[in-house]
Amino acid sequence: MGVQEVLDQGRGKGGWKVDVSKGERIGRVSSEWFNRPDDERYLSLDDLWASVKGRSERSRSRVVDTAEIRVEASRDNAERMQLILPRAQEPVAPTHWAFGQLASIVGAPASYLRQLPAPLAAINLQYGLSSHRAEQVKTFETEDGRTELRAVTGPDYGRIHDHELVEAVQRIAGNGTGDTRWKVPGVLDWSTGVYNPDVEISRDTTTLYASDRDVFLFLVDDHNLIEAGRLADGSPDLFCGCRP
Repeated sequence: MGVQEVLDQGRGKGGWKVDVSKGERIGRVSSEWFNRPDDERYLSLDDLWASVKGRSERSRSRVVDTAEIRVEASRDNAERMQLILPRAQEPVAPTHWAFGQLASIVGAPASYLRQLPAPLAAINLQYGLSSHRAEQVKTFETEDGRTELRAVTGPDYGRIHDHELVEAVQRIAGNGTGDTRWKVPGVLDWSTGVYNPDVEISRDTTTLYASDRDVFLFLVDDHNLIEAGRLADGSPDLFCGCRP
């Protein structure tokens, strides 16, 4: 999806004078910037790729028979539930997302199961797995101190890993730091309305993010503006191309 921020009046001091009353504001970008902790912020596409590639290398996918999955829960810890998968060397802990997928696959209401003590939820989930007609599911597990079950899908589900997405962007944007036309955005000074495309990328200004289970990138081509027409005073109406 293309996003465009309207720029006008030509080059100002230190950048472009921006008319913020025009164009479209995309709240998702601001939300990512506001909510991401420092350890989920990256200064280049190379650094981002290395992180998500490492996560992928610590992960595995396999198809298992649902009847062979064992659900364990301790009475001493009413919040903790683990799964014993066939041929696994240790239990896996389902994430919130994976638990919901597993409950959905066996036809159990995930919202209700989450309200139950873990031993009771385990009994219901075990029954659903034992009587599941589809017989097989595909698991996606990641090792990071402990083994997490991050996703449970149908056996024919295909997956594109985050590092593959980053690689595809790198073929267009290089390192995302200005070595090609596409780069991390500059900074808008809201007090003056001047956008400076040439600022040092820092954890406060980057738009490259990844957690232990997602990735988000936002790049711009802010040195090659697009003329969309003329303003009332005859000056060019300019846009900056952006790619989320």
